[in-house]
Amino acid sequence: MGSSIYGVSSSHISLFLFFSFLSLSTAALPQNPSGKSSPSGQINSNSVLVALLDSHYTELAELVEKALLLQTLEEAVGKHNITIFAPRNEAVERQLDPEFKRFLLEPGNLKSLQTLLMFHIIPKRVGSHQWPDPKTGPVKHNTLCNDHIRLTSQSTGKKTVDSAELVRPDDVIRPDGVIHGIQQLLIPRSVIEDFNRRRNLRSITAVLPEGAPEVDPRTHRLKKPAPVPVGAPPVLPIYEAMAPGPSLAPAPAPGPGGPRHHFDGESQVKDFIQTLLHYGGYNEMADILVNLTSLATEMGRLVSEGYVITVLAPNDEAMAKLTTDQLSEPGAPEQIIYYHIIPEYQTEESMYNAVRRFGKVKYDTLRLPHKVVAQEADGSVKFGHGEGSAYLFDPDIYTDGRISVQGIDGVLFPEEETQTVKKPAAVKVASKPRRAGKLLEVGCWMLGSLGGGSGFRWCQ
Repeated sequence: MGSSIYGVSSSHISLFLFFSFLSLSTAALPQNPSGKSSPSGQINSNSVLVALLDSHYTELAELVEKALLLQTLEEAVGKHNITIFAPRNEAVERQLDPEFKRFLLEPGNLKSLQTLLMFHIIPKRVGSHQWPDPKTGPVKHNTLCNDHIRLTSQSTGKKTVDSAELVRPDDVIRPDGVIHGIQQLLIPRSVIEDFNRRRNLRSITAVLPEGAPEVDPRTHRLKKPAPVPVGAPPVLPIYEAMAPGPSLAPAPAPGPGGPRHHFDGESQVKDFIQTLLHYGGYNEMADILVNLTSLATEMGRLVSEGYVITVLAPNDEAMAKLTTDQLSEPGAPEQIIYYHIIPEYQTEESMYNAVRRFGKVKYDTLRLPHKVVAQEADGSVKFGHGEGSAYLFDPDIYTDGRISVQGIDGVLFPEEETQTVKKPAAVKVASKPRRAGKLLEVGCWMLGSLGGGSGFRWCQ
């Protein structure tokens, strides 16, 4: 009778207490005993990412830092083990096509560089002993860029990753991943397509200009619209395509594109604004283009119609010097930015060569009729006059063949056209001497006539 409490036996109570203690003990144990990074994204010194940055694969580690991928890889390591296929330094530094490498390192192609690097990483651990057997054929593995690579083995013992040979299997082994050395760089098809698309865009931009058709000065329209081939430059100057007023509406742009849009200007403008944000130090310029004005939309429409532009972008330090009075007037932000847009495609190399050859070069701007003056100074290009000048600080932030963005360290303003009014020279008029002798003679005559000659004697 004493072995049960309210109908429950003491043995049942003992089992219940034992399992409760066991569950609490299991919950108190560390959830990551293998040394893998915590899910919060924090990595330890024994992580495969730290080993990659400190390894002899310096070229790959440098590309990972330039691509801003460290945080993404930390999150991936925090969730699961990873396998990194690291190409040799010579494959990246010397054997890679220079034009393709230049394409990858351009800030505007950051997504392509990130895709290329994540193509070398798979979200699971694959050791060299886990390569497929030659009889089973290749095995596909998904990568971090949502693409897949093939691991194959040959009867001769050669192991490959896609087209790259495995030269240093299990080169670096850590609790949260492994690094294999491969012969060459792996390039996904999507990156190749982006590279070819940009290269084709650059080739069609070099179109020889043709004679401009006749324009009616009253209506600013073509008298006889001539057929324009695809990809040809616009027949009207860019000022005719700009929106009326201080960017009150998107530009009508009577260029060759029309509704067909041979160029995707809106995507290109969005791309270069994102590049400014990723580059750092140009957030104020991007904010003015997108939020304070509608210039981003207008620039996209101009580029879609075939126009090319060069943007002289002041950095945040220079924009911070602008006063409230300079920005508060209606249309003031648009006028400031218009003076920083050149309606032609210029790079750091082309502008520097021009100022080296001609000394001073005046570039047209979208703020008519003002022009910006460029000249050589201290081995660089200087814009503007006197204290209001600015140097080319960050060259070629974004160059895609139609939009060029050059970073400068100051805000430019047009040189004030002070009309000096010439005052007429003061003419000295020589005053005629007073005829004092004649007046004295008349006075003496009057006194003499009144005083009987005494006045005459007094005058003498």
